[in-house]
Amino acid sequence: MRAPTIRSITAACLALALAGCISLGGGGKPPKFLLTLTAEKPVAAGTTSQGSAASMIVVMEPETSQKLAVMRVPVQVDDTSVAYLVDAAWIERPSKLLRGLLAETLRGQTSVLVLEDSQSMAAGGVRLAGQLIDMGYDARSTSVVVRFDALRTLPDGTVQSKRFESVVPGIQPRAEFVGPALNQAANDVARQVAAWILGG
Repeated sequence: MRAPTIRSITAACLALALAGCISLGGGGKPPKFLLTLTAEKPVAAGTTSQGSAASMIVVMEPETSQKLAVMRVPVQVDDTSVAYLVDAAWIERPSKLLRGLLAETLRGQTSVLVLEDSQSMAAGGVRLAGQLIDMGYDARSTSVVVRFDALRTLPDGTVQSKRFESVVPGIQPRAEFVGPALNQAANDVARQVAAWILGG
């Protein structure tokens, strides 16, 4: 009998580590952890901002694939398989949570009026849209990953795009660890996006 290869041993260890931590289906029990995104530096109470429609920034809800169009936290098991983290669910759609975080981060760094698309559909100003590509756990690298393709539309109609990413490695596939790491990675992406938007 041929001795097991390093690759097969590694795969077996990964499977054991993930056992009981991910699920391929729904499940009837409510999750133990409800996850959200919170800004590391929220805007202080009483802070005011103002501006015209031409100067404001409007943050749109990002588009997503079906993988992120649910309330579950996706786990990329391998190149072609996706499962979901057990005992955890988002309190809102991930795309909506990211929109709020992006807007709050921008508000904390500028006196310009920053609105979300649910608050105003006024024309003019700078529009931040894009696609949330990933916001979940990667079992292959034991990391959480947030990946966002941002789309910036300037007042003159110029459209620019840029990809942003943050990875937090060495995370166990358990909700109590994945949740804070996702918040950390999302805040990192939000800071990068804000620097891009405000940097001109």
